[in-house]
Amino acid sequence: MDFKKLAQSLHQYERRVLPELEKHALVSELVSVTGLKEIEVNRALQWLESKSAVEVLTEPRELILLGKNGEKYAKDKLPERVFLEALSDKPFPLDKLSAKTGLSNEEVNVCVGGLRSKSAIVLLKDKGLQVKITEQGLRMRDSELLEESFLKNSFPLAFQSLSPQDKGAFESLRKRRDIIRIEVEKVKRAKLTDVGKKLVSMGVRDEDMIDSLTPQMLSTGAWQQKSFRRYDVSAHVPNVFGGKKQPYRAFLDWVRFKFASLGFQEMSGPLVETDFWNMDALYMPQFHSARDIHDAYYVKEPKVGKLDPALVKRVKEMHESGGQTGSKGWQYDFDVERTHRLLLRTQGTACSSRMLASKDLKIPGKYFGISRAFRHDVIDATHLPDFNQIEGIVVEEGLTFRHLIGLLKMFAKEFAGTEEIKLVPGYFPFTEPSVELYAKHPQLGWIELGGAGIFRPEVVTPLLGKNVSVCAWGLGIDRLGMFKLGIKDIRNLFSQDVAFLRDGEVM
Repeated sequence: MDFKKLAQSLHQYERRVLPELEKHALVSELVSVTGLKEIEVNRALQWLESKSAVEVLTEPRELILLGKNGEKYAKDKLPERVFLEALSDKPFPLDKLSAKTGLSNEEVNVCVGGLRSKSAIVLLKDKGLQVKITEQGLRMRDSELLEESFLKNSFPLAFQSLSPQDKGAFESLRKRRDIIRIEVEKVKRAKLTDVGKKLVSMGVRDEDMIDSLTPQMLSTGAWQQKSFRRYDVSAHVPNVFGGKKQPYRAFLDWVRFKFASLGFQEMSGPLVETDFWNMDALYMPQFHSARDIHDAYYVKEPKVGKLDPALVKRVKEMHESGGQTGSKGWQYDFDVERTHRLLLRTQGTACSSRMLASKDLKIPGKYFGISRAFRHDVIDATHLPDFNQIEGIVVEEGLTFRHLIGLLKMFAKEFAGTEEIKLVPGYFPFTEPSVELYAKHPQLGWIELGGAGIFRPEVVTPLLGKNVSVCAWGLGIDRLGMFKLGIKDIRNLFSQDVAFLRDGEVM
């Protein structure tokens, strides 16, 4: 190691701190003797450690701090002092001491217990309890109490620095309410290594060495008598964290861009939805067990929302008798009051039902939506009560199941990086046929991407006014995001941990 070059590369903070480490180890001590700020001393130690000149150890230290009562007693008087000064040679009724001294009943009781244990007072049973000061109490009254002496210390106070006498006072005060408390802090201690000792022996405190030129040095020529610090390209420098999007938000924007580039138009809907759009318009019967898995959060106030009566009438007719579709419907009495109930949207498909009924719908047309949904669930590594779904529909005359398969293959290629898919028969109340989409990921194997199907005429006809083929699909975007970002716990998608957000991959 070239110690000369190393010494020439030291920053002025390092040159001021390094020689002091022979006598001082704590950061607080180094701040005092160098005149540097604490952050400057810490920075110097960090740089010196990277040069193997010092070893920095972090050790716990117990500190004693004053509580609310401790601050009060340190400023005024201890209750014991007030108690003793209120007593004379004659016994005094115990029940009148609080009024005479201004102490609370709790403080009086503490004083009685403490002073009796020190033989400073005795209790007499004469016309009720009487308090009498003893010879020991008179001597205590005329001298400083150990507790009073302890409270005169400068706080916070290191527990390790307590004398045996102070430890006795500390234990006495610690048992009482809100006088003192113990906190543990981490203290940095530095010591010289062999490299550091060699640098100190070379006389690193060179006042003629400068780190930068100033206009004054140039104008006066003072720089000619100075030595310039050697620039060390291998020195450790702080990491710079530039601004960037939250990783999962960046992933959702990437998904949005991909669908837009595939010709899809984005659709949206409210978070607070009615039963009508969330389930009834999707031909989910009001009595059906399929609603149980949604485990919805219903709104307490207001309880109901506004709906188009004509649209409600058409959906009601579809549920009860099948309307003009040739279906028999669900054959039950549709509850119009229930369909107005407000809830937190449980599925993004509610946006699809709204889109089909919208005057802005275009045929042919392709639509997608990234929707926040809410369902009561137990939070763990794979489940959250609020999550994102990505839903979509393709509306065009003459679409068939083969068109849907082609669409799903395209999704697998774009979002899972594979063309190998597997379709498993599934059940959704609003589609027939219905399938669940699996894709073979190159690293993860078979993963479930979502569900899909052809909207039933009972869904399309009352909303659109006629039956048109609609391919509908929904992908589990949260879990897909986990795969893409390499996250194993779904809660990390919404993490506020700064280290995770800094290191998280942004697509």
